[in-house]
Amino acid sequence: MKAAPGDTVVVVYDGLTEDGELFDSSENSGPLEFTLGTESVLPGFEENITGMTEGESKSFTLPPETAHGLSDPELIHTFKRESIRNHQNIKVGMVMGLNLERDGQQHQVPAMVTALDEKNITVDFNHPMAGHTLTYKVTLQSIVKNKAAGQQ
Repeated sequence: MKAAPGDTVVVVYDGLTEDGELFDSSENSGPLEFTLGTESVLPGFEENITGMTEGESKSFTLPPETAHGLSDPELIHTFKRESIRNHQNIKVGMVMGLNLERDGQQHQVPAMVTALDEKNITVDFNHPMAGHTLTYKVTLQSIVKNKAAGQQ
């Protein structure tokens, strides 16, 4: 039985950066369960799971375009230190939740601090894995067939 759109699948996985560094693993978070075709995981990840059979293992590599996208320089911003609460405790590499207004609504958005000096803080709103080629090693543990699809 092959995994198809509408099926719920459970996978275990390791995610590696292009230099072989482990950045995510189901060993830490538990198996990943999702329904194919719902766009709840990266498009390239879902595409590679589709067609797999229970117990099958494989590795695949996703370029940035089918993973978290390319890094967008327009998502890197510099703010005055005093415009940020608790700016004395900020360090390069930390992720902060910043409030931004969009369409008249306030949203808290994560941003990584990439640089700071006495006056300014530079943050990057890109996903931390944007611009990276990612390799996944996955095993498909189970498939629950979409009952509606089976009745057609």
